[in-house]
Amino acid sequence: MLDSKQRLVPISTVDDYDIEINDFVEKHISEARNIQQTLKTFKRKVYEDCYAFLELLAEKYETKKKRGGAKGGFSFSSYDGALQIKITVQDRITFGPELQIAKELIDECVQDWSSDANDYLKVLINDAFEVDREGNLNTGRILSLRKHKDKIIDQRWMNAMEAIADAIMVTGSKTYLNFRERTSEGKLINIPLDLAAL
Repeated sequence: MLDSKQRLVPISTVDDYDIEINDFVEKHISEARNIQQTLKTFKRKVYEDCYAFLELLAEKYETKKKRGGAKGGFSFSSYDGALQIKITVQDRITFGPELQIAKELIDECVQDWSSDANDYLKVLINDAFEVDREGNLNTGRILSLRKHKDKIIDQRWMNAMEAIADAIMVTGSKTYLNFRERTSEGKLINIPLDLAAL
C-alpha cells in the first residue's frame, strides 16, 4: 500500500485498523465523486433548459435572445409561485490604483472631522479598507462608502468618491443557479445543494 510519504509498504506490515480506515475513506470519497459528477451534469442540464426556454420566449415575442441571459439574471416560477429556479449574474470587481488616492483623501477628511470626536469614526473608515487573510479588500464595504457621496459636501470626500468609482474594474462575471421553495410563512428560501448548508 502507498503510505502518506508516497512509499510502497507491504500490506502484511499495515495494521488491520489502518486498512479498514483506508477502505472506509476510499469508499465514501468515491461516492462523493459520483454525487459531484451527478450535480455537475444536473447543473449543466438546468442551465441548458433555462436558456432554451429563453430562446422560446424570444421567438414568441419575435426578438433575438443572446445566449447567457440578462446582466442581472432571471427566474422561472411554478404556476402557484411556490417554486423557483433563479439564475443570477454577478460581476467580479477589483480596484485600480485610484483606490489608494481615495483612501488618502478620506483619511484627510477623517482627520479634520474627528479632531474633537472619539476614534470610532477612524475605526469605521479603516474597517472599510481592511484586507482579509488573502490580502483582498472587501468590495461591499468600500462601495458602501459611495452611498454617502451626495450627503457629504466636502470637496476631498467628493474627489475620493470619484476616485473609488474610477478604481472599479470588472474582471469577469460568475453565474449562480439557485432552486427556491416557499415556506409556510410565504418566504422563498434556497433548497441547499451544498453539504455545509444541510
